[in-house]
Amino acid sequence: MIHLVDLSWKAGSLCRDEYVAPVARIVSAAGHPYREIHFSEVPPSGIADADGIVLCGTALKDNAFTEKIQGLASIRDAKCPVLGICAGMEAICLVFGGRLRLAAEIGMTDIRVTQPDPLLGEPKTFTAYEVHSFACEPPAGWLVTAVSDTCVQAFRHPDRPVFGVMFHPEVRNDLVVERFCRLCMKP
Repeated sequence: MIHLVDLSWKAGSLCRDEYVAPVARIVSAAGHPYREIHFSEVPPSGIADADGIVLCGTALKDNAFTEKIQGLASIRDAKCPVLGICAGMEAICLVFGGRLRLAAEIGMTDIRVTQPDPLLGEPKTFTAYEVHSFACEPPAGWLVTAVSDTCVQAFRHPDRPVFGVMFHPEVRNDLVVERFCRLCMKP
């Protein structure tokens, strides 16, 4: 089961329809069962039964999760693949010791893949939808796999299947989420 973590300010907000439901559609179409959970409901011990975890995006000014980031600390020890989308990438960044800085991008943006990546493929440029006010300064040792003119667009842990993308693949680049789902398949 892939767990979709809603990072919006409160469970059941309208943001769920915009940021979690489209990811759920892709995961379901890829043939994976999923469960939605609000970040405030993630147990301190983590999500033990997950085959994968997706930390979904939030609305532009919805940063409530950053004030309660320790509630997501269990992703440091997750035994399954983890993907952070936009705010989810910010959460991963903070949990693993990176920092955020102001850097807004809204609308379609050219993304340059700088090195081969399991989710993004080979180096190339593609267009993706953005809506964020912050950028990530990745944790030490993490691999930057894509950039825009403004900021880091994708990174990954050097040794584990933990990924972050600043753009919203659920809007126009479903293949990124589909590839993540493949990583979540148990052998």
